[in-house]
Amino acid sequence: MTAYAIAHLQAADPHPEIAEYIERIPTTFEPFGGRFLVHAAQHEVKEGVWPGFVVVIGFPGMDEARAWWDSPAYRDIAPLRSRHIVGDIILVDGVAADYDPAATATAMRQHMPAG
Repeated sequence: MTAYAIAHLQAADPHPEIAEYIERIPTTFEPFGGRFLVHAAQHEVKEGVWPGFVVVIGFPGMDEARAWWDSPAYRDIAPLRSRHIVGDIILVDGVAADYDPAATATAMRQHMPAG
């Protein structure tokens, strides 16, 4: 099942280390089947507040996403970003091709108090 690395990054001043990070990051995730799905794109906030930028990298599965995050190649370049950009990063599984949200709602209702 596809997994994603999702980053919500705050705006930062341009810096040579950030440029280097952006240049080098694809070579860290490509061996794990990763690819950019969202990068350097404008987003449109429909509810709430979401300042900054969104990055999404897709992987074949959670094992590959974790292996990329923990890889020496990525750990080596991560400080180039983290020294200059504040953000939140998560790894998350996608849903299976046969995912049925109605089944999720049914399971949720089974745990609700009768009323």
